[in-house]
Amino acid sequence: MIFSIGTQSFDSLVEMGATYVDKTALIYKLVKGGRCYFLSRPRRFGKSLLLSTIHCYFEGRKDLFRGLAMEDLEQDWKTHPVMHFDFNGGPYKEEGKLKRTIASQLGKYEREFGINPESDDISDRFTYLIEEAYNKTGNKTVVLIDEYDKPLLDAFGSNMLEKNRETLKSFYSVLKAADASLRFVMLTGVTKFSQVSVFSGFNQPKDISMDPEYDAICGITEEELLTVYDEPIREMAIINNKSKEDMLRELKRMYDGYHFSRRMLDIYNPFSLISALDRKYPENFWTTTGTPEYLLKLLSDDQQTIKDMIGEEYSQSEFADYKATKEKPLPMIYQSGYLTIKGYNTVTDCYKLDFPNNEVAKSFLCLWAAGYLDVDDTNISSAEAKMFEKLYYGDVTSFMDRMTTFLASIPYSVHGSLKEEKAREKYFQTVFYVVMRLIGTRCYVYAEKETSYGRADIVLELKDFVYIFELKVDGSVDEALAQIEAKGYAKEYAEDARTIRKIGIVFSSETKTVQEWREA
Repeated sequence: MIFSIGTQSFDSLVEMGATYVDKTALIYKLVKGGRCYFLSRPRRFGKSLLLSTIHCYFEGRKDLFRGLAMEDLEQDWKTHPVMHFDFNGGPYKEEGKLKRTIASQLGKYEREFGINPESDDISDRFTYLIEEAYNKTGNKTVVLIDEYDKPLLDAFGSNMLEKNRETLKSFYSVLKAADASLRFVMLTGVTKFSQVSVFSGFNQPKDISMDPEYDAICGITEEELLTVYDEPIREMAIINNKSKEDMLRELKRMYDGYHFSRRMLDIYNPFSLISALDRKYPENFWTTTGTPEYLLKLLSDDQQTIKDMIGEEYSQSEFADYKATKEKPLPMIYQSGYLTIKGYNTVTDCYKLDFPNNEVAKSFLCLWAAGYLDVDDTNISSAEAKMFEKLYYGDVTSFMDRMTTFLASIPYSVHGSLKEEKAREKYFQTVFYVVMRLIGTRCYVYAEKETSYGRADIVLELKDFVYIFELKVDGSVDEALAQIEAKGYAKEYAEDARTIRKIGIVFSSETKTVQEWREA
């Protein structure tokens, strides 16, 4: 089996004989059901390949679709002029870079269709190009725009953001003026910038980002995984000395878990999953693709902790629309793929968000903790690994020693300004939460786990042990342990064969580390 890692061109993929997860039935439904669309998906999720496939379809390249659903569905193949704009380049923080990029891509299609522009203005050139391509070919023009928001994200936090926004607004407004000459328009990106009027110059595209019908138009479903990749999964299981079922569970915990609508259809990250199948070993591929600079800027002055964001209920507009600021980074964190939908409340019409899988959780927690705690992310990862090992073997004393040392290593500047009791409590809870969520990428962890009588601060489930932690700041261990008993946090594990460990921890706001702990 030939894997298509990094291949974003549909025709190249087909010609090299690489495996393709057939999305053409959904594409057929898309192109027949409307004319103008917008799709938001995280990076490395197959947006470019989707547009390339649509590109080939509208060029009438029927031979490329042999054996795919489209071959039977489409009975009237037509050749349309296609203009495919790609903003994946950049960076767009330099004055004039965006306009030069647009002008260069316009020039490519002017030469392809033999059209001489009558103006130097990029909007006038774009309008004329669309209309003349239609006139010359007799078929309406198709416009595809890949990573439409990249020029905005690159300039996020700089004085070029507004200039790039105005340039794009003017460019996209052409799609309204040339509507009569257009057959199909699709824009893809990471974020939805409707709130800053990027699309105000033309008719709003239909946003299918959270449309249940198109959940699986990018990414890989469980059914597709088992159907298309059964053989490499078996090979991978043999190499890693696991059963096929255990291998599938590991792949699921590492790369599955994305949900893009209330339908809650599980979607695997395609880049990471295929990379793992190719290398025959599950690794963290999310980090190797790079961390978006705009996200680092948001997190550098984050007023909310990740603990604040996870587990709360949100209306769709709170995380799906572009309203991100340093005070409220949630929309960009969600749209960038670091958080995903993990629950839907039909009564309140609200969603719960959490990390999609262990790969993303570890990447984000190390990134966020490095900024929040002002420590090196490799130190965080190393400390977490050692603490996990101690808990795995039931050595709570050594675990607490390492936790105490880790807290003591955090620079005073991070917590020195915490004067209020609530701020101190929030700080300690957040640090402990981050460490335990990192450990949870190797096992199962529950933060503020709900029981019939209350919420346990942290519950950690390992092979031989279940740990229940209750945290206090400047309080008493007796109080923490009494709460575990009074609230019945351990009751659901009464029949569990594993050893139940109940641990109370008191943090000191004076020493900024563990003051006392005890196991019941």
